[in-house]
Amino acid sequence: MGDVIIAASLSLVVAVVCMVVAPCMATVYTVGDSTGWAMGVDYTTWGSDKSFNVGDTLVFNYGGGHTVDEVSASDYSTCTVGNSITTDSSGATSIALKTAGTHYFICAATGHCGNGMKLALNVKASSSSSSSSPPASTGTTTGGGTSSNSNTPPATAIYKPASQSAASVIIVSPFLLTTYCLSLFLIIFSF
Repeated sequence: MGDVIIAASLSLVVAVVCMVVAPCMATVYTVGDSTGWAMGVDYTTWGSDKSFNVGDTLVFNYGGGHTVDEVSASDYSTCTVGNSITTDSSGATSIALKTAGTHYFICAATGHCGNGMKLALNVKASSSSSSSSPPASTGTTTGGGTSSNSNTPPATAIYKPASQSAASVIIVSPFLLTTYCLSLFLIIFSF
């Protein structure tokens, strides 16, 4: 009888944890999927079927001769370079989306933005974010990124993993986590 009570209690704890954690999971998006951040990709189409939320991360993978610059709406529409909020040219740029609103990214290499190497996306407030969330960073970035305008805090932070290997990034989708939790719940409850 005691084992049944312990198993039921443990099952309840696992179920509650899964219901709380699964919806809070952020998504990691690789910009351009397997093609990456490159010329000849329609980033409007790429982002059109995705829902970006505060807490999600964008991963830009690209070769030499490219940059990832977060820019203002006007610099995005005119492909103006030199006024970037943040910039990185390391070849593997990860950007945590920390604020809701539209975010604009371009490649500052000559002619690249004008030929479509630009991305605008609308970031929605996460259901798990609250009004007491920490303020956006104040113009500093890590991982080779620089801030060119210290008076304008970036809406995102650029960070780099310790290893640039794609294998070092673990992506857990909320669906898989929920499936795992339900399976665990059923296994424990069956005892």
